Parts: sequence; C-alpha cells; structure tokens
Amino acid sequence: MTRANLDKQPNEVAAMFDDVAAKYDRTNDVLSLGQARAWRRAVAEAVGAGPGDLVLDLGAGTGTSSLPFREAGAKVVPCDFSIGMLAEGKRRHPELPLTAGDATRLPFADASFDAVTISFALRNVHDTDAALSELYRVTKPGGRVVICEFSTPTWTPLRTVYTEYLMRALPPVATKVSSNPDAYVYLAESIRAWPDQPALAAKLQQAGWTKVAWRNLTGGIVALHRGTKA
Repeated sequence: MTRANLDKQPNEVAAMFDDVAAKYDRTNDVLSLGQARAWRRAVAEAVGAGPGDLVLDLGAGTGTSSLPFREAGAKVVPCDFSIGMLAEGKRRHPELPLTAGDATRLPFADASFDAVTISFALRNVHDTDAALSELYRVTKPGGRVVICEFSTPTWTPLRTVYTEYLMRALPPVATKVSSNPDAYVYLAESIRAWPDQPALAAKLQQAGWTKVAWRNLTGGIVALHRGTKA
C-alpha cells in the first residue's frame, strides 16, 4: 500500500488514491460523520450551475461530486489525476465524461468553463498557486470558482477537539473501513498543514480572482471559498 508524504509528489499522491479508490466514498462518509454529503450539496448551491453551463469538477475522483451538477442540468467534466479513481468512477457512472488531468497543467483551452470547482483535493496538489492559476486560465470571463476544503475551526474548543480527532481517532477508524489506513494518516497531516481561511483567500487573489470570499461550514472544519474571473 502507498502513503504519500507532505511534499506531495504527484506520483505518490496518485498511487495513494489509486489504492483507496474502491472504498473512498464510503470511507469519507464514515470519517466525516455523515457530513460529506451536506458539504457536496453546499458546493453545488454555491456554484449555482444550471442548463447551458459547462462546469469543470477538478479532483472529482470517482465522479460522486459531479452528480449534483448533472442533476441541475449543467454539463460537467469530472477531472482527476488518479487513474484508479477514474476507473472506479467509470464503473459506477459510465455516463460521466471522466477525464485524466494534472491540476497544474490542465488539458483544456483558455476560457472553456462557466464555472470551476475543486472539493477536498486542492491541498493534495504539490503546487497550489499553479493550480489556482490554471483554474483561472480555463474559466470564462465573468465565470466563478468554488473551492471546498478542510480548514481551521473558528471556535477554540472545537479546534482542539477536531485536532485530537484527526490525529488520534481518525487512524483507528480508517483501519476498520479503508483499504489503506496509512493514506488517511497522510490526509489528516495534510489537513493540519493546510492554510487557514484568510491565507487561502489571499492565494486566490494572487492568482487573479476577484470578489473573493468564504463561508465556513460545520464551524470552520470546512470552508467554501468563492471568486470571480474579471
């Protein structure tokens, strides 16, 4: 089994996600205590895609996160760099146009999408700034970005409990429900090392996004960042 390091070498991260592909969605539901589905609904509402819109769902994994956009009548392109995740997604959702791609060098033309989104995957990209710039490049003028990512709880007691859960409770739970528990130790470490809400907002602005704002979900355990391409 493969476990990536926090330097996030693409081949290591991709191999790790290949290992966990079959049980990834179920494991996330268990480890998030059922909150993962509510977070996906919040992303879909924030993107606000409808008929005629073309949406890029980056880091889509098995394509589960892409389904709400399709159900809303939009065209969605799920994109991921884990071949194992894409293969599992194709088995489950053969109707989705699952596409292999690197977040730092997206295989799409400039100004292709009305909206771009990435959920719980940006922190696994080895060059966050390059990924944000690529998302900007492939978005049409006036288009929007929505990023859903683990973040920093705003209430100190919750932050303490959450940190303890990540490093103490999560690995044993992952051992029971995941095909690769070590992968979830890496994921817990990557959450702890991830920038807080203002720091990620600053990165979005540096990449060119305007009207940058965020909304905390579940007390800041997760944050939805939004921006617009001028």
